[in-house]
Amino acid sequence: MIIDTHAHFDDKAFEEDRELVLTQLSEHGIGRVINSGASLEGCKRTIELTEKYDFIYGTLGIHPCDCEDLKEEDIQWLKQQCVREKIVAVGEIGLDYYWDEPDRELQKKWFARQMKLAKEIQLPMVIHSRDAAQDTINMMKEYHAQEVGGVIHCYSYSKESAKDYLDMGFYFGIGGVVTFQNGKKLKEVVEYLPMDRILTETDSPYLSPVPNRGKRNDSRNLPYVVAEIARIKGLSVEEVEAICLENAHRLYKKLK
Repeated sequence: MIIDTHAHFDDKAFEEDRELVLTQLSEHGIGRVINSGASLEGCKRTIELTEKYDFIYGTLGIHPCDCEDLKEEDIQWLKQQCVREKIVAVGEIGLDYYWDEPDRELQKKWFARQMKLAKEIQLPMVIHSRDAAQDTINMMKEYHAQEVGGVIHCYSYSKESAKDYLDMGFYFGIGGVVTFQNGKKLKEVVEYLPMDRILTETDSPYLSPVPNRGKRNDSRNLPYVVAEIARIKGLSVEEVEAICLENAHRLYKKLK
């Protein structure tokens, strides 16, 4: 069984055929999906998906690009919702310096607050970090992120940076980029990482793997990611599926 540990089926990209796609996943070997809330509305839709489909779990958090109007009462709402049986983590949260807005100090404020939230409720974190490697690791150390652990979603940095996150006991979300011809850096990271720290993900509807690069992504594409990880690590597809599923259960204690 393959697990997609990070998807956004709440996204409007699936508005017309969400039900069709989700009901086909089992035919492609996908047994579990963790849908990641990234905005307040996205979190609400994620909760709805977890209630409708028995194979969908969720994470709740506010993405750095959506933190502009965030308020403390929103954090308290997240705290209340995270006690739900199928909400397995706080996220996605973090830093994104690719864009000029929101202001970096504002991003840091809400990243820190949501890391504190994860510690308050003892759930792991799903961390988004783009063009912000050093600030991310510095803040994770400052707020002792290793106490609850988590995953660096859609890992995009070097294998040298990976050591810092490994030392904190974090997992690494590996998706479609590992199949790209120009994804050499990520292939090197996968080769370097111990297999017990890798999680399979899609980030649907984004980052479709080859041969569907450029098209809308969904969990049905995950076998391409698994196959590339297997090739790099010199393992069978079945071994990669089993290990990544075990990794997900180790990280996400609520996952069944």
